[in-house]
Amino acid sequence: MPTNAALNIIKAGSVRIKVKRSGMWQFLVFTIRRIPIGSEQYVELYVNRVLEIKEMERVANETGLPVSAEERRVFPIGTGAKDFIGL
Repeated sequence: MPTNAALNIIKAGSVRIKVKRSGMWQFLVFTIRRIPIGSEQYVELYVNRVLEIKEMERVANETGLPVSAEERRVFPIGTGAKDFIGL
């Protein structure tokens, strides 16, 4: 079940997060995107920038939401797409 912080991010539609890109810390705006899966949809955070997998995993675990960047997707530890359907 998503945390209250994750639900607040979904409600707001975006979140600004500090990430490390190319050895430098930057703030990026991640937006909520709905991805169809069968007849349902699940939510994820999306950014149109290249991020290292480790940074994507960190953001996913800290926010409690899946993260997608440049055709790559990661989920928080112990979760999958079915955990985010209907949010």
